[in-house]
Amino acid sequence: MAEVVLKNLTKYYGENIGCKDINLHIEDGSFVVLLGPSGCGKTTILRLIAGLEKPTSGKIYIGSRDVTELSPKDRDIAMVFQQYSLYPHMNVYENIAFPLRIRRMNKNEIDKLVRETAQLLGIEEKLFKKPRELSGGERQRVAMGRAIVRKPKVFLFDEPLSNLDAKFRVQMRTELARIHKQLKITSIYVTHDQVEAMTLGEKIGVINKGELLVFGDPLEIYKKPNNVFVAGFVGSPPMNLIKGRIENGKFKNNDLSFDIKKDMEEREVIIGIRPEHIEITDKKGLDGVIESVENIGSETIIYFMIGETRLVLKTLISKHFDIGARIKITFDRENLHFFDANTEKSLGA
Repeated sequence: MAEVVLKNLTKYYGENIGCKDINLHIEDGSFVVLLGPSGCGKTTILRLIAGLEKPTSGKIYIGSRDVTELSPKDRDIAMVFQQYSLYPHMNVYENIAFPLRIRRMNKNEIDKLVRETAQLLGIEEKLFKKPRELSGGERQRVAMGRAIVRKPKVFLFDEPLSNLDAKFRVQMRTELARIHKQLKITSIYVTHDQVEAMTLGEKIGVINKGELLVFGDPLEIYKKPNNVFVAGFVGSPPMNLIKGRIENGKFKNNDLSFDIKKDMEEREVIIGIRPEHIEITDKKGLDGVIESVENIGSETIIYFMIGETRLVLKTLISKHFDIGARIKITFDRENLHFFDANTEKSLGA
């Protein structure tokens, strides 16, 4: 096990930025998730840590070693990719044993490690099956087994669950959390999926356009986003973001006007409100028209319009809502977020 430290890590592809000035301290034994949209630079960072790419500038440390110029095989890391990359002609046992045989380990030691790993992953009964005989979730377990069996200092996960269906993704998230709790090996996991990030990450880093926007506790980032991008990207459904102006203690735009519980100077702002902080009321409120409804069991997600402003709310109310119906809503003003309209940075919750 080892800590991972990135210092001013930068990668250019010609004139295009892969990542820029990434400074990150990942503690020994922790599970960190790098979250961002496709093409944001998160996989570039992972490949730089793995040694599959060379940085334009900056340093990478694993433990106390500067590994910036070392080849992948000398970094003592193991990577699990989106694609399973299993050898189709080998059975599960042989696939897991392969990296140990490359190291010319003793046959008895290989057998011991393979069986221990298979037991950890719950695939003991699949050891002599070929990859084509396995489900997607089982194949991903084998790919993980091939990484785990090496007992590396660091695990790198590149969107490993994105090819699985919803049921297997939930199952594998639980498995990953359990395995990490047992092994306590430093793990860095990249994903575009906010649910994966929030459920797996002890800490998460949000990345956009090659820059690390925030790094910290997932719940703290969710509750107190530091800019508009983080506010809109972390959370499902995403935070409602509404442009307008603060005037005389009110938020106003062409469609909305309401009091705010905050002493603010007059200025252009973007106001943020989570879907769960908008309530349907039969008393005084803002008038909306329902556009669409998603019933997801215990919760209902309602997309609605107030004038030309499109919003979404999440409610526990268990009743039928008709598209086109009118509703009255109120905002929980204790949970409004304010962002500068020009810089898009937080003005404080």
